[in-house]
Amino acid sequence: MTTALNPTTIAPPFGNYSHGIKSAPASCLVVTSGQLGLAPDGSCSADVRKQAEQCFANIDAILHEAGCGRADIIRLSAFVTDRAFFTDYMAARDEWLADVAIRPASTLLIVSGFTREEFKVEIEATAITRD
Repeated sequence: MTTALNPTTIAPPFGNYSHGIKSAPASCLVVTSGQLGLAPDGSCSADVRKQAEQCFANIDAILHEAGCGRADIIRLSAFVTDRAFFTDYMAARDEWLADVAIRPASTLLIVSGFTREEFKVEIEATAITRD
């Protein structure tokens, strides 16, 4: 179980996330590398939202292999290459987390670029499992 930490003494989150997360004792910490919008066949959509959706699909696969899922995520860190991509990223994230009761802590940074020019979004996740 996790508990959202959103103190009333600070401004509320301006998005669909928690300021902090408190975890119950966990058996395992799962940390993903930054996931890019690469499909299994190595293709990468030019569309920012589709890239974000693919990043989340890749994270789903990693979490599944670790024996956990979206509800076990305690932190998301995302990176986009342009402020204009904020809306598409947020829409994909909010849809992906729609059924998660306690939203993970979340950070979004605008960066100058990634290893290949076509990459516009990168997302990493931290989750906990309770074996």
